[in-house]
Amino acid sequence: MNFKILFYSQNGVLPVFLSLSLLFNLEKSMSEKPFILATNDDGIHAKGLRELVEVMQFFGDVAVISSEGSMSGKSNAITVDQPLRAMPVEKMLGAPTYKSNGTPTDNVKLGFNNLFGRKPDFVVSGINHGANSSISVIYSGTMGAAIEGSLHVPSVGFSLDDFSADADFSKAKIVVARVFQSVVENGLPPFTCLNVNIPKGKPNGIKVCRQTQGKWVEEFEKFTDPHGRECHWLSGYFKNFEEEATETDIHALKSNYASVVPVTIDMTCYKTLEKLKRWKF
Repeated sequence: MNFKILFYSQNGVLPVFLSLSLLFNLEKSMSEKPFILATNDDGIHAKGLRELVEVMQFFGDVAVISSEGSMSGKSNAITVDQPLRAMPVEKMLGAPTYKSNGTPTDNVKLGFNNLFGRKPDFVVSGINHGANSSISVIYSGTMGAAIEGSLHVPSVGFSLDDFSADADFSKAKIVVARVFQSVVENGLPPFTCLNVNIPKGKPNGIKVCRQTQGKWVEEFEKFTDPHGRECHWLSGYFKNFEEEATETDIHALKSNYASVVPVTIDMTCYKTLEKLKRWKF
């Protein structure tokens, strides 16, 4: 049996359907509440991070660590050429908050290294300004943080298909709450996280999908800087290899549905593995 709870936030009311089991968990003492680590790749001042923290505070105790500036496209990169610095800053919506000079993956590692005096029970990353569907999952710092988190605990990366710095997250937060509720209730397999992409505006619903097969076709714009040095600025476009497929994350987004794709750290191609076993080296 589910109950409809109205979650009053700064941006309005979020209708969240909570099960009896989750209601029971929410009634536990403060010391027993789950500890949720929130991070992102858009930097500590990004609106999406604050919106994510607001939703997560409904489910448990939240701590925040994010980078000084944008770390978009950093994937699973870690910092090895300089010391990491993590400094406490003004609390975000009352949650302990740290600013670092590291990548999203660095930040998750720091979060599990007693930075907050307590190990996280969940890791959430986002809400990213811009979708991370299809092949973007391997470049995304948002998903890099979620993947790192999945080495320890259930983790989710959230992205909104809107690159605007002042994007409207009011409808996306409903999806965030419902997906995270399901993760709390059902758990996730070890070394598996969720890649959640949410369309701009009011979604028609939520669909479990697979990753779209496609790639970014790079086009570098060549120019000369004021010092006469040759430079190359990355641009390009996305090429969808399966436009007619209906079970993919991109199709879901185009149909105005939020997509949920399970992602695992095991990058083994098992079909090729069986073929390789027959090779002679």
